[in-house]
Amino acid sequence: MKKWVVGIAIATTINTLLGNPRALAQTVNLGVVKSPDNQADWSGITDRLQSTGVDYCVVELSQVAQRSHLDNTQLLFLPNIERLEAEHLATLQDWMRQGGRVIVSGPVGIVSQPEVRNRLRSLLGAYWGFGLSQPSRLKRVSMASPRWIPNAGFGETRQGGVVIPASLDAETAAVWRQQESPPAVVTTDQSVFFGWRWGVEGEATTQMDVVWLQAALSHYDITPTPGKMATSSPPNCAATPVPAISPDQKRQDPRSTNQPTPVPNEGDRLVLPAQTPANNWGTLTPNQVTAMSRELENLIGRVESTLLRANAHNSEIGLLTQERVESLAGMSAKESDHGTQRSHPHRTTISALAQARIGLENFLGAVEQQDYTAARRQWINARRLLWDNYPMQRQLAQPEIRAIWLDRGTIVKAKGKQDLVNLFDQLAKAGFNTVFFETVNASYPIYPSQVAPEQNPLVRGWDPLDAAVELAHERGMELHAWVWIFAAANQRHNALLNQPPDYPGPVLSAHPDWAIFDQQGRLFAPNTRKAFFDPANPEVREYLITLLEEIATRYDVDGIQLDYIRYPFQDPRVNQTYGYGVAARQQFQQRTGVDPIEVYPRDRTLWQQWTDFRIRQVDSFVASVSARLLSQRPDLILSAAVFALPPAERQQRLQQNWEEWAKQGYIDLVVPMTYALDTEGLHSLAQPLLTESTFEQALLIPGIRLLNLPDVVAVDQIQLLRDLPANGYAVFAVENLNDNLHRIFQQTQGQPESTLTEPIPYRQPFQVALERFVALQREWNVLVTNEQIAIHQDALTEWVAQTEKLNQVLKQLAMEPSPPLIQNAQAALATFRSQFRQWMQQQGMRHPYQVQVWENRLATIERLLNYGERTTLPENSSDGIKR
Repeated sequence: MKKWVVGIAIATTINTLLGNPRALAQTVNLGVVKSPDNQADWSGITDRLQSTGVDYCVVELSQVAQRSHLDNTQLLFLPNIERLEAEHLATLQDWMRQGGRVIVSGPVGIVSQPEVRNRLRSLLGAYWGFGLSQPSRLKRVSMASPRWIPNAGFGETRQGGVVIPASLDAETAAVWRQQESPPAVVTTDQSVFFGWRWGVEGEATTQMDVVWLQAALSHYDITPTPGKMATSSPPNCAATPVPAISPDQKRQDPRSTNQPTPVPNEGDRLVLPAQTPANNWGTLTPNQVTAMSRELENLIGRVESTLLRANAHNSEIGLLTQERVESLAGMSAKESDHGTQRSHPHRTTISALAQARIGLENFLGAVEQQDYTAARRQWINARRLLWDNYPMQRQLAQPEIRAIWLDRGTIVKAKGKQDLVNLFDQLAKAGFNTVFFETVNASYPIYPSQVAPEQNPLVRGWDPLDAAVELAHERGMELHAWVWIFAAANQRHNALLNQPPDYPGPVLSAHPDWAIFDQQGRLFAPNTRKAFFDPANPEVREYLITLLEEIATRYDVDGIQLDYIRYPFQDPRVNQTYGYGVAARQQFQQRTGVDPIEVYPRDRTLWQQWTDFRIRQVDSFVASVSARLLSQRPDLILSAAVFALPPAERQQRLQQNWEEWAKQGYIDLVVPMTYALDTEGLHSLAQPLLTESTFEQALLIPGIRLLNLPDVVAVDQIQLLRDLPANGYAVFAVENLNDNLHRIFQQTQGQPESTLTEPIPYRQPFQVALERFVALQREWNVLVTNEQIAIHQDALTEWVAQTEKLNQVLKQLAMEPSPPLIQNAQAALATFRSQFRQWMQQQGMRHPYQVQVWENRLATIERLLNYGERTTLPENSSDGIKR
């Protein structure tokens, strides 16, 4: 599956071989865009253009200047253009505002920056959603199809993709002959979008491409001459020479230098930019080659891992047992029912994996020959092929936390309970089992509170929290109240409520001494435009805890999530620091004899004392919240949305020490906001937290931010977390969850209504540990059955015996939890893990990624056992289940 958007802008140099200025002075019917992306297909493209019988000129993407350079054409054709820069978009927008129109084909915009893709989607009214899992034919929508739709071109089968309309005036002109009839051709007044790669040899005949292009041209009142062959040497479109943009004139990519890449601060949510330097077509450095190789190898590994999980989940082969191994001995390939026969739903994925491996070898070969353009082309094509064929048609999820933040904006759009019904239906069908419901935002509760001075004015007249709890529970989901803690006011929210920008919110207006300021005395942080409570103020702490108690006791919420559980972002290096509230200054001065407003980072001892003082305010508040809430609601799940910065930097900049909260058992779930624009970026943020953290008393579910993230990358990021030792994932946010992702989630992780609800790790950790181990056994059995695992016979015998033993130990623990059984399971798992690497020595040489995934999943089971030991026995529950 792949989510793309489309667009471009053009200007070119004079073709020095043309020598016909009069021809250039005339308007050419069609401008055809050429770039490195369609260079390999250019011969097929030009052959089909000649057969179309239309005069055209060539637009060189590499030379872009301004709109005036497009004045010689009124219609642009963008066949299979995969990368567009921001300057291209600006030129295209300007040109289309003057009446320019476009025809596009294929997943155009494949390696554009997210903000470019987002704007192009709006400009063209549609985007490439995802590749078809198997070739298909076109068919008319109905009698309502646009008149220009051709009569021919429907009988051929080709490998295409789904084009998703993205504007109100977008019209589906043709669909694919598949279930649900996904759109194949979408048009607006200024664009026509073909859902296949046009002009690619071997994908379809010339006739189909020609017929459809001729029809699109007629839609724009351009009538090709039947039987006429266009010139084989078309001119360039520019009427005057346009100098090529030099590399130093283009926007510099920070990844092409040796300087560290800064992390952009979007509001106060850090988002790591894309990691791989795929946009610079110059020389590749050794570090870049290594990074690109690793990214492609890991993508191959994730697709293989997804495919194996899907095959195992949907297989009837069963568990890996000694009896099963013995039954396979002496069987023929046919008798053992090999997976190559059973895996036909993913035949195209298997082929794509083979081609991607060849592409990786070709990439390295081209690098060795210093042909960096060819190297990048091999790399991009291999990645595109895998993204197009990601396995997303069958169930593959295992018991995990699948959480999503339901944001205030989406809640406000609902005008009553009935408006939330469809939303919760969709989330349930998509397989989410935990909803973080935004309950308090900038001091405004979403419900009518008896503690807070004012309900959010945009939802007055009803109680969204009460409705959400009921709707979630009816659908087997948990509802956790997501609460802003120390962030007391938001200038962006003020604008929505028609309040003055400097309005401090209803609570700080009544209690101005509850606020903190920066060293310049400013209330609102300039970078985030938020004002904060003073965590050191006892009245603030009591007010916030009382508010949380109201939520936990008045409503049957399943959990509380602490957000903004920190100080504002700071940079002590430039004396941009916060925390100077009345109470904080008084307390620190009483302890040290110094007003913290007079303390600077150069005073290292005092500065560290000031930093430690603020860290302790947050730590002690979390401890107090945990004690007070759990004393009244022992079943309540406490979580915290936290930052994934390294501990030392995080404590200096935010005074957020969440490792301590987890170690002390104050919270159940740590939800790091590991937001990145590509999967490698997420990996760099999440892996250290999941593999290097020493705390074992909480579960960790990294966050994924959907904004500006292509659908296939979102799916790939979820798969990465499933391959790491994570207990699930959290998605931010409902407002960015589109229909295509809903469909994918429903297919891959949605639970059929006829099945029982899956156990959730933080509720039934021992049952989840068993089911996750059973899922591993199914994967191993698929490979053993199909003779796809390399292991010595002696090792196989021992491995299978220990697998059965561990299964029985985990099963007994899930059925009858007790301290002795927990210890027995922990010991059995530790023994199994210590031997696993030796058993998998040969397999690890052939498939290192998959063996590492299995080790990660064993580590996840260990964390579940440790978490269950703290939360379920003996005093927390009579039946061994934390509810």
